[in-house]
Amino acid sequence: MFDRFTDEARKGMALARKEALRLNHDYIGTEHILAGLIQLTADPAVTILGNLGLPLDQIRSGVEKRVQAGSFPVGTGALPFTRRAIRSLELAVEESQQMGHSYIGGAHLLLGLLLEKEGVAAQVLLDLGLTTDRVRAEAIKVLFKAP
Repeated sequence: MFDRFTDEARKGMALARKEALRLNHDYIGTEHILAGLIQLTADPAVTILGNLGLPLDQIRSGVEKRVQAGSFPVGTGALPFTRRAIRSLELAVEESQQMGHSYIGGAHLLLGLLLEKEGVAAQVLLDLGLTTDRVRAEAIKVLFKAP
């Protein structure tokens, strides 16, 4: 599933899993993907969020306000993705294709999270004033190095 992901995007998915385990969740949801994504300081997604004036600590606190930690530690086996997380990944792939890219990176994942609209990640980002159009426009500037 992740063969077309950039190294940074793969790292973000590994961090999403760590976030789920940290919160004692037995699944990976959009909130975990977002929490992993904002830890990728070298990824264009973080650049996009910064350019749009969105502090990463506000995103993290927005996720943590909406998500409660589980009561019991989860095993270390594979964690399934939620239906919304899978849909956001599919939307990220579509965004990548529409931009003519052969890879899926953090910017595409960020757009996929927003486009999914119902997940915790989308709600956090929307509550902080982001819109798909603003993120897409900034993503195009960053990814295509437009002025």
